[in-house]
Amino acid sequence: MGLFSFLKRKNDDAGGRDWPPPESRLRGEPSRLDTEAERERQREIARATAAKIDEIELAFASDMFDDEPAWGSGARQPANGLAQREPDVPAQAALPASAPAVEESAILYANGQPDVAEHLLRAALPTLGRHERLPWWMLFDLYQADGREDAFESVAIDYASHFETSPPAWKPLPAATGANGPGRASPFGAALATVETFGPTIDTSVAAPLARVLDAAAPVARLDFGRVAAIDADGAACLLAALQGLRRTGRELVLAGADTLLATLRPMLVIGRRDASPAPWLLLLELLLLTDREKQFEEAAMDYCVTYEVSPPSFEAPLRVSTAAPAPDHGDRFMLPASIGGPDDALLSAIDAYAQERETLVLDCSRLARIDYAGAGSLLARLDAHAAAGRGVELRELNHLVTTLLRLLGAGDNVRLYPHRY
Repeated sequence: MGLFSFLKRKNDDAGGRDWPPPESRLRGEPSRLDTEAERERQREIARATAAKIDEIELAFASDMFDDEPAWGSGARQPANGLAQREPDVPAQAALPASAPAVEESAILYANGQPDVAEHLLRAALPTLGRHERLPWWMLFDLYQADGREDAFESVAIDYASHFETSPPAWKPLPAATGANGPGRASPFGAALATVETFGPTIDTSVAAPLARVLDAAAPVARLDFGRVAAIDADGAACLLAALQGLRRTGRELVLAGADTLLATLRPMLVIGRRDASPAPWLLLLELLLLTDREKQFEEAAMDYCVTYEVSPPSFEAPLRVSTAAPAPDHGDRFMLPASIGGPDDALLSAIDAYAQERETLVLDCSRLARIDYAGAGSLLARLDAHAAAGRGVELRELNHLVTTLLRLLGAGDNVRLYPHRY
């Protein structure tokens, strides 16, 4: 699914939900649909626009996700892309001038009180949320970290209606519970990631960079497809073999811009056209498997079976695979774990080792769901030390709860914060 995939949900996915229960809804919440009939009317409008959105999705996705926004300024890049700006410095995200509910929510979440943080954020929607999107974004991140898809989609409908924009897509984060304190391992531990960025065309020329990824010693491989605009059958076959090889070896895999690649593949597939190469079909199935989209996998597998009259691959829940937004290629990245609790000497030592002989430290936070107050303070102190030594320091793909906490602790002058986009 692509940028506007939420609008293409099946009727049975979108209907029949009433979260939260009527008695728990906040009085005066913006854009809350009062009846199921009205909710269904809104969904019908959304589904009617999906076909038109498909026509512009691929081109628009490339412009939208060329980088993550940094934190602090309200400047925005013109749509024509002609604005002159410092290389690789995106438009920065705006922050409400005074938002105590937002700041308190970030602290409560960091201290392991997500329910109270959720209550404060929902209470802020009728006031601060009327004009500012940050409390909405923080609420989305909270639900994704907790795996609460129904709650996410319910609020996303109101967000799309209130701001007259496309709703965000559901992309769950690793669970934020059970933060790894000193001596405790995270399910997604910190690690060095080798990075390869592809585009605009995937053909046989990708064989060499894919071989470098397969041969790399780094335990994590990050493949970025955010700039892909075309792919041929030979390129699909090369990429399919590499993805299957990475999955078999058990190395951790981060797929950035997977939706862009899926949107590029889908127009190539014609049901019943048996003379076409099966490689694009099989690559589509592999991507759906890796991104844990079982229902879409089963639908595509049936189409593949009808087209080639063969048994389709079976779905296997992916292990050690995560997704992220596209971002500039800075070479190797340091992947932060899913959670950070307390001063973590092992993590700080690993960051020091990564910093050796590097002018810029790029910490990938796409898996980081939560960091507690003590952990955030010790991390920023170490990063400030590297910045004082003349190194650039960037935290990329932060969720908005963590970004707000780090900003409260003084990050931003020497350490650049780039929250992900909605």
